[in-house]
Amino acid sequence: MLAYRQCLAAHKLVADFDGTPLYFSKENFSNGCIATVDVTYPSSPFFLLFNTELLKGMLTPVLDYARSPRWKFPFAPHDLGTYPKANGQVYGGGEHSEENQMPVEECGNMLLMVAALAKAEGNAEYARRYWSLLTHWAEYLRAKGLDPENQLCTDDFAGHLARNTNLSLKAILALGGYALLCQMLGEEQKAQEYRQLAEEMVGQWLQMADDGDHYCLAFDKPGTWSLKYNLVWDRLLGLNLFPAEVARKEVAYYKRQMQRYGVPLDNRSLYTKLDWEVWVATLAESREDFHLFLDAIWRWMNETPSRVPLTDWYWTHDGKQVGFQARSVVGGVFLPMLTDSKVWRKWLGRSRR
Repeated sequence: MLAYRQCLAAHKLVADFDGTPLYFSKENFSNGCIATVDVTYPSSPFFLLFNTELLKGMLTPVLDYARSPRWKFPFAPHDLGTYPKANGQVYGGGEHSEENQMPVEECGNMLLMVAALAKAEGNAEYARRYWSLLTHWAEYLRAKGLDPENQLCTDDFAGHLARNTNLSLKAILALGGYALLCQMLGEEQKAQEYRQLAEEMVGQWLQMADDGDHYCLAFDKPGTWSLKYNLVWDRLLGLNLFPAEVARKEVAYYKRQMQRYGVPLDNRSLYTKLDWEVWVATLAESREDFHLFLDAIWRWMNETPSRVPLTDWYWTHDGKQVGFQARSVVGGVFLPMLTDSKVWRKWLGRSRR
């Protein structure tokens, strides 16, 4: 209930000139951005489950902005401004330069969310409205996604990282999601082309990321590791691009890195993120392993000395808050409910009634 209320409260619902609902997030307790794409991404499971119209309300202003003359870059934007004004990106280089942007991150986020929306609704008509733009971003990921250059990802507090394997995962699955959209729109040849492309990238990823009993943080950093939380979309979208052994191997490795209050985000620090903890728990094949991760989260929520509106960034060894609170990203804890198609249909059906 806490995450439910917080996820909704961190947004503002407004009507566009024609009455179209627009749903703007505020990036609470970080930089105050409005409609941040990589904040919408972790919160999207909540809206995929309970109300896809609200998810469209978050995606539409970003897509309309990205195809306007204001946005001049070949990749998706990070945000629409500083809350409460959606008058142009302010993060990184803003509208003026590619400095400190999140190109692979945001392209991957947008394609994955639009694909998930199509799966939830049973059609890709929403994607059709923005097809040339989505195709443009898919082409960007074809060129830049497999082996990302030195750049930020959504976990920007960790700094820039080149050859980020988890970011590469996102790009590959986003291309698989784009292939799914092509198929749903009847573009069979293009669907086959992008599906084959994603499959080829998977083969390359498996070789480059392999580090024995797990997969590394970056392709050129053996002896490292990270939470591969983006992998969940392979199952949720029914893409089945990556061998089951990838998730199996990663989960087994995470269990060995477990601290009292969860698994660190990667080998560089002992902090973690609540949303990503739940997502990697969803990779587990057994209920026992799933609950191993969830029990650590439950322990943290009951024992943390930081009594603040639900934080999503905390230390795994002592349970203290690192930063962030009252953010919409906690909608990500509803992701496990999307793995059960009957549960997904049940709750989504209620919103349509």
